[in-house]
Amino acid sequence: MAQPEQPINLEETVVKINRCTTVTKGGKSMSFSSLVVVGNKAGSVGIGFGKAREVPNAVNKAVKEAKKQLFKINLKGDTIPHEIMGRYKAARVFMKPASPGTGIKAGAPARAVLEYVGVRNILTKCYGKRNPLNVVKATLNGLRSLKTKEEVEELRGVRIE
Repeated sequence: MAQPEQPINLEETVVKINRCTTVTKGGKSMSFSSLVVVGNKAGSVGIGFGKAREVPNAVNKAVKEAKKQLFKINLKGDTIPHEIMGRYKAARVFMKPASPGTGIKAGAPARAVLEYVGVRNILTKCYGKRNPLNVVKATLNGLRSLKTKEEVEELRGVRIE
């Protein structure tokens, strides 16, 4: 079975680790879930969610899943081509391109995705719920729906100046 070609020099970061306790008749049973973002800081990014009895195992599972789900994102230099609203469940993330020198103005979950995709100048605002998993997925959905000028021209069948 052939392995999908992976971009070299992928970096990863743990966005959130959550501890979960289940009470059984034998006592309390602990498990952990982890949310990880993987990217090459040049347009490819993926997210993964893993669960296990111990933190390192949960993180390893999440990294493995994130590497399977890499997406290529359309960027315009070091920012995004246009404003976009990413949505996932009750979380909404508004993203707006910014001029050079602005930096990444975003909360921790959205910042992780934006840094690892390679965006350096952007303004964001999170509306609705702020669950880290949903914010990360909303940010990724917004980035995946970005279109370049050429794609819009082809879609509409007109030339945009």
